Amino acid sequence: MEILDKFLEDKYQKKRATIIAIFVAVFLLFIFMLYSWLKPVPSCSDNKKNQNEVGIDCGGVCATKCAIVAQNLTSQESGFVESGVASKIDLYARVSNPNATFGSKKFQYEFKILDAAGSVVTTKKGVSYILPAESKYVVENNVEFVGVPSRVEFNILNQEWSEFANYYERPQLKIVNKTYGQINSGIGFSEVKGLLKNESSFNFNTIRLDVILKDANDSVIALNSTEMNTVKSGENRDFRALWLNRFPGEVMNVEVQTGVNIFESETFTKQYFVPGL
Repeated sequence: MEILDKFLEDKYQKKRATIIAIFVAVFLLFIFMLYSWLKPVPSCSDNKKNQNEVGIDCGGVCATKCAIVAQNLTSQESGFVESGVASKIDLYARVSNPNATFGSKKFQYEFKILDAAGSVVTTKKGVSYILPAESKYVVENNVEFVGVPSRVEFNILNQEWSEFANYYERPQLKIVNKTYGQINSGIGFSEVKGLLKNESSFNFNTIRLDVILKDANDSVIALNSTEMNTVKSGENRDFRALWLNRFPGEVMNVEVQTGVNIFESETFTKQYFVPGL
């Protein structure tokens, strides 16, 4: 009799447990269905980063493009030197891009030349570009001025950014065998010679070379600029920068800065940055 009672009790407990389990399962299914029914459908206006959005309600399936968050360009130094031409000077400023993945395809700048009293005697505006994490000189040659220039102020007026996606490699342009020397016979005071090597896999229509001469204190004492056209991949090309007139200071260091505007080359830039940002 006891065995029968124990058997019936176990059967009851199993049946009870099964009923409870079914009840819990039905309850959970009901809660899930209710949540699914009440849950808002992901959209481009729900203030959440969902779907395949790049940011909150922007990018991906959303028509709104995400705002570019980039640090502003900075300028460390600026100044002027004699150009060798009467009433004209050469201007320079060093600009740095602190962003590792953003390049400025276009930034506008302004040089202000001031006299000893702080009055602006001449202004010079221009447009340039800068690659991610790059530091470069902005050079303006043969700028006319009035009065007596004393110092230069350099301002970056605005910046347009492009994001470089996945992989980025700088144009492989190298300067080798550069030499500086005064000209003992012939036309001119001094010159810089060297060899440009295009070790990238691209042909370039125009490459700008800015030559910066510095003294023992690393101060800029002379500037020059030249361009090389139609430089093919793997090509080596001689270049020469000439100063017709004597300038003050002793040259102790020569920098040659290469620049190619990859933002204007569709066959090049499409591989490295997302257009239209």
